[in-house]
Amino acid sequence: MTEHQGRIVLGEDTVTELAGRIEGSVFAPDDTGYVGAIAGFNLRSQQRPCLVVAAATADDVRAAVAFAAAHDIPVGVMATGHQPFPAADGFLLVTTRAMRTVEIDTERGVARVGAGAIWSDVVEPAQAEGLAPLNGSSPLVGVVGFTLGGGLSPFLGRSYGWGADHVVAIEVVTPDGELRRVSPELEPELFWGLRGGRSNFGIVTELEIGLFPVTSFYGGGIYFPAEHVEAVLRAFPEVVRDAPDAFTCSVALLNFPPVPEIPELLRGRFLAHVRLTHLGSDEEAEKLIAPFRAIGEGILDTVCRHPYGAFALVHTDPADPFPYEEQGALLAELPAAAVDSLVESAQVAAGGLVTVLEIRHLGGALADRPVAASPVAARDALFSVWGATVGPPEVVDAGTAMLGGMVERLSPWSTGLAYTNFAGRDDRAENVFTAADLERLRLLKRHYDPRNLFRVNNHNIAPE
Repeated sequence: MTEHQGRIVLGEDTVTELAGRIEGSVFAPDDTGYVGAIAGFNLRSQQRPCLVVAAATADDVRAAVAFAAAHDIPVGVMATGHQPFPAADGFLLVTTRAMRTVEIDTERGVARVGAGAIWSDVVEPAQAEGLAPLNGSSPLVGVVGFTLGGGLSPFLGRSYGWGADHVVAIEVVTPDGELRRVSPELEPELFWGLRGGRSNFGIVTELEIGLFPVTSFYGGGIYFPAEHVEAVLRAFPEVVRDAPDAFTCSVALLNFPPVPEIPELLRGRFLAHVRLTHLGSDEEAEKLIAPFRAIGEGILDTVCRHPYGAFALVHTDPADPFPYEEQGALLAELPAAAVDSLVESAQVAAGGLVTVLEIRHLGGALADRPVAASPVAARDALFSVWGATVGPPEVVDAGTAMLGGMVERLSPWSTGLAYTNFAGRDDRAENVFTAADLERLRLLKRHYDPRNLFRVNNHNIAPE
């Protein structure tokens, strides 16, 4: 191995040696397949690893990590590549997208999930057993990254809490190349740190996650035209103020581009998208959303009783990769002045460069602190604000600056932190963990990864 202009260059014999130990594939920068191997869902994330190991098994991950440790090469991991991270080169990237095994243990109410599994892989077999996971809004997001980033389910979170708190066991390859099984009984401190610290301590090869007896919900989305956006924003606090834990609601301000891929009804329009899920009765849900109904009819309304497997229609997240930047913040409250700020942001955003700005109700079981609570810093927040800008570089740059101003105007009501999975490209560990949790995580880092081998594609927790 040599270093050229700050970049690590591996000899052909060295790469061949590693490839001989891997059941999956190994790609160097000049190899056919390298570009496809490093591509994630967020096309704006530019990574240039010196080597890619497309792992097929946990043994592949062990071999890759041991190789990186022996050659002192930083390690990053990617399944679907949704979250943006700073550009990086000269590291070894382990991709886990081929490891999509899922086993449902109905008796225990647990799913055993491979490192590359996405939510659609889990929801379908779980529903066949009358169970549901604490999944996110998109069926295409990776289960492991989502859960180890906290696991905020917009469907079941307020009823059951954070996904990270319902992890039963983890299999992880640590920087020494060892495959460990950790749980509340086996290496409990590492178990605690992984459930929030993501890939800072190793590469997770399997998770065991809790499942819950949910087979349907009452909900969907209501799209209101631009002239009703202010009324929707002012109705939102009234709707969620005394809502039961079984009810989850958010409002997203959307700028739909004038492109053929968007349905004609929505194309080129600025809209307020009310997103809701209720695990109680249809009648109770309609009483809760009466303030929205009083505004008038939406241009599109999908609210009714749905099987849980239809969860994706609530948020209608995009299915195809695209370039974007995102930012997030957590709010301790949403008083009238904060709503005024959102209304002002809506006026600025209308027809502008910010693609989406969402305000989501938290609280309920998300505020609980179990005995072995994971380091999720959003328990004290009652609302999450998240936004994104999509498009070519000049559009995303300008839209991101505009979005930053919108988030900054909400700072008087902020907790000072961002939810890990909604954090921006430039956010650091200090932005997503409390000071007490970060100190404890650094101690853990010094124990398991004192060289900070795992410092790519995460909010890095430095040992010092």
